[in-house]
Amino acid sequence: MILTTALFGQLQTFRNCSLVVKDWADGDSFAVKFPDGKERTVRLYGVDCIEMHVKGDDTNARRLRDQRRYFGIADITIAKSVGEAAKVSSAGWMQKPFTVRTMFADARGDSRFERVYGFVELSDGRDLSEALVEAGLARAFGVVRQLHDGRTGEEWAEHLRDLELIAARKGLGAWKHTDWSKLAESRKEARDEVKEIKVAQGEENASEDNPVDLNKATLEELMKLPKVGRKTAEEIIKARPYRSLKELERVSGMGPKTIELIGPLVKVGG
Repeated sequence: MILTTALFGQLQTFRNCSLVVKDWADGDSFAVKFPDGKERTVRLYGVDCIEMHVKGDDTNARRLRDQRRYFGIADITIAKSVGEAAKVSSAGWMQKPFTVRTMFADARGDSRFERVYGFVELSDGRDLSEALVEAGLARAFGVVRQLHDGRTGEEWAEHLRDLELIAARKGLGAWKHTDWSKLAESRKEARDEVKEIKVAQGEENASEDNPVDLNKATLEELMKLPKVGRKTAEEIIKARPYRSLKELERVSGMGPKTIELIGPLVKVGG
């Protein structure tokens, strides 16, 4: 099967996909063999599993700390074990052929790896992202988009948050280790740290001499653009790929004035 951009901006459905076991995989990002025989890395929409591969990687170590705080887990070793459980669960659920729906939007996050966002429908009809949140093995967090059944990304995100609340109430997965007396304080620490990092990195914002690539930039890089918050940055990522700056007009939250403002600060790469 030859993949093209003929269905530009639309989800494409690939049935009878199979998991390719890799040491680096985790619960929400893994290698998949598509029906055309090509191996691609898929990053799930809408969820975030706890990091488990942090040795020698400061970025993942910081993410692990943020995730631990989100769930209110005091012991980082326990937090990592939840990430390992998520990987095992995802791999187990994908033992039988499954369906991937993707528009091949870049989900890189890390310039060293190439990943695409996707939905995974398991052999029993369940959505993998939802299954992970229901089991308390992932938080409802990250990029979402309209589903193949017509539900909007916002509707699905609300559904995931509801599933997360139920899992927390039942004390499942990560929530089994939550210190509820310190959860609010822990989350505030995480928010304050993000603010501090943004201030420290303020001089690294995009400029005409250092434009942001709309097709490759991470969520954090896009959020450094003027008038671009997290939600708009997520919408920009969901609408990839771009062939011209004008195509930003189809992104919710990107009006003519904003596009004119950020125009000199962005570029459209391959």
